[in-house]
Amino acid sequence: MKRLTLSSSDKKIAGVCAGLAVYFNVDPTLVRLLVVAAALLTGVFPLALGYVIAWAIMPAQELEMTKK
Repeated sequence: MKRLTLSSSDKKIAGVCAGLAVYFNVDPTLVRLLVVAAALLTGVFPLALGYVIAWAIMPAQELEMTKK
C-alpha cells in the first residue's frame, strides 16, 4: 500500500516535494517547479504555511533494510 511520506534521500528542505513526487510517480523537479509557480501565483504565505503543515504531519520515510 502506498503511503505519503517525507523523502529521506531526495530532499532539498524537508522532503515534502520529493515525497509527493514519489507518491504520484512523477519527477521531483517537476513538483518543485509547480510549488514555486503556485507560490508566485497565489502569494508565498499560503503555500509556505501549507508546506510547513505538510512537513509537520507527514511521517518520515522508513528505510528498508535488506537481509543478508
